[in-house]
Amino acid sequence: MSSILAVHGSPRGERSHTRRLTEVFLDAWLARHPGAELTRREVGRAPIPHVGEPFVAAAFYPQPAARPLHMQADLALSDELVDELLEHQLLVIAAPMYNFGIPSGLKAWVDHVVRIGRTFAITEDNGVAQYQPLLRGKRALIVTSRGGHGFGPGGVNAAFNHADTLLRSALGFIGIEDVRVVAAEGEESDSRAFQASCAAAERELLGLAARL
Repeated sequence: MSSILAVHGSPRGERSHTRRLTEVFLDAWLARHPGAELTRREVGRAPIPHVGEPFVAAAFYPQPAARPLHMQADLALSDELVDELLEHQLLVIAAPMYNFGIPSGLKAWVDHVVRIGRTFAITEDNGVAQYQPLLRGKRALIVTSRGGHGFGPGGVNAAFNHADTLLRSALGFIGIEDVRVVAAEGEESDSRAFQASCAAAERELLGLAARL
């Protein structure tokens, strides 16, 4: 892993736990790889536009090589984001859980990079759509924080987790199947318990920085 794309999804600044935890990983990783490339994409405090009808029409235009200029313009940001993703080997996403899901700016980023013809393809088998991922050899790390407890696999609230689970599904759909999730839970509970959870997340992130 010689290049990292870090996508920051939290609308909060210095109070963001996912930003702080992500920096723990990035600092440790860069210390071990001083010549590595790091690119940051801000979608939390500088949200990107959500996709709309012009985007959909342009993305599914039947002859991509012959898209009219206005459609090429409608896809310009998406092309930039997809190119950015393709250029890096390790994707790090700072993704707090908001109301059981991810912040809307991060969802917009997902909608821009899950692109037909760029990150996935569609064929038909007896009239039924078949989907093929187009990305290969990439890894992802999701750094998340949750106000409550038990949202991880097997937890009492796992069924309510539509945050990192959504990201896993979307990334796997385009071919990024090696995905690690590091979570801090309990911000809305006892402060000591949350501090302990954050400390455990930091240790896990430092370990990943040494191994990835």
